[in-house]
Amino acid sequence: MSTPSDTASPALTAIDSGVYFYDYRQPSKNQRDEIVSGLKQTPKRLPCKYFYDDTGLALQQQREAQPDYYLDRIERMLLAKHREQLIAEAGDLSVLIEYGSGGHEKTHLVLETIRPKAYVPMDLSKDRLYDCAIALRQAFPTLEIHATCLDYRQPARLPQRINPLAKRIAFCPNSNLGHFTPEDALTFLQGVRNTVGDDGALLIGLDLEKDSAQLTRAYDDDAGLSARLNLNILHHINQLGSGTFNPDHFQHRAFYNEQEQRVEMQLVSELDQVASVFGERIFLKNGETITTELAYKFRPDQFLYDVRKAGFLAKHFWTDDEQQVGVFWLEAHQLP
Repeated sequence: MSTPSDTASPALTAIDSGVYFYDYRQPSKNQRDEIVSGLKQTPKRLPCKYFYDDTGLALQQQREAQPDYYLDRIERMLLAKHREQLIAEAGDLSVLIEYGSGGHEKTHLVLETIRPKAYVPMDLSKDRLYDCAIALRQAFPTLEIHATCLDYRQPARLPQRINPLAKRIAFCPNSNLGHFTPEDALTFLQGVRNTVGDDGALLIGLDLEKDSAQLTRAYDDDAGLSARLNLNILHHINQLGSGTFNPDHFQHRAFYNEQEQRVEMQLVSELDQVASVFGERIFLKNGETITTELAYKFRPDQFLYDVRKAGFLAKHFWTDDEQQVGVFWLEAHQLP
């Protein structure tokens, strides 16, 4: 799992002095297959990345401001609290590789703290990534930006323009790792380790295991933003595949699965119905579910054990007083 090389695809555009845009999105046929095959599985499922069209991104930003949604707030606090250690670890010559869009306050905070020579944000939303790249260039006029549009679960390589002597620091905030199954998480971390190289590092934020009621509130907030985000996935796939799903015929459900150590979000069909997307008919019975998100939660000791298998060792572990969120600075090490 790495970032793209200039020779991997012709989709490279210089959009401003010092700002480069790479478009490596999957062909629409792959997108179609992913959505249709998921809806024809038993049980049905859709990847949570389809929450995030423009409406979904706006809903997520509102959701992060809710009192019950602690993750973003605590992660920012921890990054700010430990700025001096981040500066010392990053050094004077680094490149920051962010797995996810660079539009949030945490990105600004980390960029202001470690002052990398280059920044590589990776995200699936082309318009948002483009806008973020332009805004960040205005905020950091000397920063070289390589905005890379892709599903960062897919393999790629770093742009050749990156200084080969710079320390590569991967940044994975928002507990994005929790959207992978444990097996896929290990594969992802191994890919990150390959990207940053033997002298690189990973700065990662994780949602830690906690009281199930608190976790459920974060995914089923009183303001109804989580429900609206969940239902928005149907609007989005309707747009992508000329679909006929009626969100009014589904109910939002979120719960913590203690055995699997994850929050599950689902859409529950409220009647027997038939919808279509990409020209394929999808049959749902009353009460049948579509799983839209699996969000795994982490135990620090287990995570530190697992990342060793991916080629990382923990140098710092920071958490809040109630141990709700963890931020880890991991250094690459040689596997035996």
